[in-house]
This record gives sequence, structure tokens and C-alpha cells, in this order.
Amino acid sequence: MFWMGGRLATDLIEISHDPSCLDDGDFWAVSTTFEGAFIAAKFATVVDSDFPEANWLPINSDWQSVPNKDGYMNYVEQIREQIAQGWVYQVNACRLLSAENPNVNLRGLFSGILKNNPAPWASYLEIPQLNIASASPELFLERSGPRIKTSPIKGTQVLGSNEFGSKDRSENIMIVDLMRNDLGIICQSGTVEVTRLLYSQDHPGLQHLVSDVEGNLIHGIGWKEILEAISPPGSVSGAPKSSSLSVIAEHEKPRGPYCGTLGWVEGDKAGLSVAIRIFWADGKIHFGTGAGITFASDCLAEWEETELKASRLIKIAAGQIS
Repeated sequence: MFWMGGRLATDLIEISHDPSCLDDGDFWAVSTTFEGAFIAAKFATVVDSDFPEANWLPINSDWQSVPNKDGYMNYVEQIREQIAQGWVYQVNACRLLSAENPNVNLRGLFSGILKNNPAPWASYLEIPQLNIASASPELFLERSGPRIKTSPIKGTQVLGSNEFGSKDRSENIMIVDLMRNDLGIICQSGTVEVTRLLYSQDHPGLQHLVSDVEGNLIHGIGWKEILEAISPPGSVSGAPKSSSLSVIAEHEKPRGPYCGTLGWVEGDKAGLSVAIRIFWADGKIHFGTGAGITFASDCLAEWEETELKASRLIKIAAGQIS
């Protein structure tokens, strides 16, 4: 089963690990990991539908964080040192929370997410060995014909706060430049443009700072080339991307589906989100949260930002918001 934006796909008929499968024009649900693993699922039935509601047994066990608070703050400080050395400019530092899960699947949790934490790119995927319930606020790649758009988020604060500060604005602009470069690899020369810069977007309990970057794809380019060129998303890696990925690999365990992409592709149309604010299950239930680190970062403030991003959704999983 797959659901996103009012489209429900059922009756699984094929799973592929080759991104070239997306070029056949059929409807595929797509999930990639932050580390680059790809899986796509083709379904026989795709209809306009609300998500089918299901029951959810609240998560009552404690969530364990890797790294813990002290470890995460130390990670932030080490990034700041590497920025001071000129090795990197910005790194998205993440941690993973895990708890015991009494549920067979995450359908009931996703029903709660849609009710209590609606998100523009909320989606649900349930196929053999992969189950994700997403409340993603962030667009990774929207495509209509040759035109594509990405909308990186950098900057998070409590809903109703004052204007975003200089740290958030400079960080957003840094990632916009990164995404311009990524799209430049797959788009026609001269077509990549920032169509909207630094606007505030409201979500349940949070405000995000967002920008839009658009371009026209090179004629005849395939989905494999597109995904390889721009993955993982710049907003959840850092700048320069290659250096930030090295820092992340040194300090974090594999993120898996968290910070990868999640969505759908149908020929030359697509809606792919950045897989943040997601729960995924593999016997246990997991949730990822992170923050963008610059030299101006305060270690405690960055930890508190990761707590802010996780708080409402963890409460929904615990049945404390219903």
C-alpha cells in the first residue's frame, strides 16, 4: 500500500531496486535511503481516495536516542571545529530515536498523523520489509514534464515566533546555492532559477524557512541519472555536499530511509519528499531528527531544535495527542 496527496495505490505487482524502472511510465512508489539504496513498488490499482483509517496501540516504552544528549552536543562541537578549519561550511547533524513497537504496521499511526499533524508531503508506504509513516513538510523534487522544482527547508522555530534570524537565513541561502548546483547537473543550461527565496511556511507548532529552486530538465534524461545527480537531498546533508557526507559517515550510524526520499513517480510527473519527520518500523519503531550546524551554532540550542522537531510527533505515537 502507498498513499500520498489523496492517491491510494494498492495490489502490489512488482518491486525493483533499479531506478531505470521509473522510465516505463507506470505509477511507482519510491523510497531511497540517505546512503543511496533505492526501492520502488509498482501497484496494479491507483485511485483517488482518503487514507483508510486504522487503530493504533500507543508507544508506551521509552525512546532511546543515538547519540544521546551529551553525544549529540559533542558532535555539534566537532562540526564547528571542522568548519573553523575550512573543511566544511554546514552539516546537517542527526540522531535516531527507537522504541519497542506493539503494532503490526504503522497504518494507525499514519491516521493519527493526518488528523493531528497534517503535512504537505505526508505519505505512507507499506511493502514487504519496509513500512514508513511520514509527516514530511519538505519537497525534494516535483516534476511536470520537463519542469522540476525543489523546495529546501533550512530554519525552524516555534510557530508564532519573530522573524527568522541571520543564522537561519544564511544557512538557507547556502543550501539554495547547493541545490542550484545539483539541478544544474540535470537541467538545461541557463534554466535553473530561484523562483522564491526565504519565505515562511507554517506547520503544526512550527515555522519553517523555505526557498524554491526550479529548472528545465535536459531532454531525454532518465530517472536514474536524475536521482544519482541530486541525492541525497542537500538540506539534510550539508555544504559542500561531499565534505558534509564524510563528516556524517564518520559520526552517525546509517540513517536508512530517514533523510532519503519518499514519494511517487509516474512517467514525467513526480512528487518526491525529503524523508524527514518519518517513522519506520523493523520490529522496533524509529524516528529521526536533526538540525543544520554552522559555526554560529550553539550546541544546546541545536539539541533543543531536534527536540522541538520530534516532540509533537512522538506525542502522537504515544497517544498523548488524539
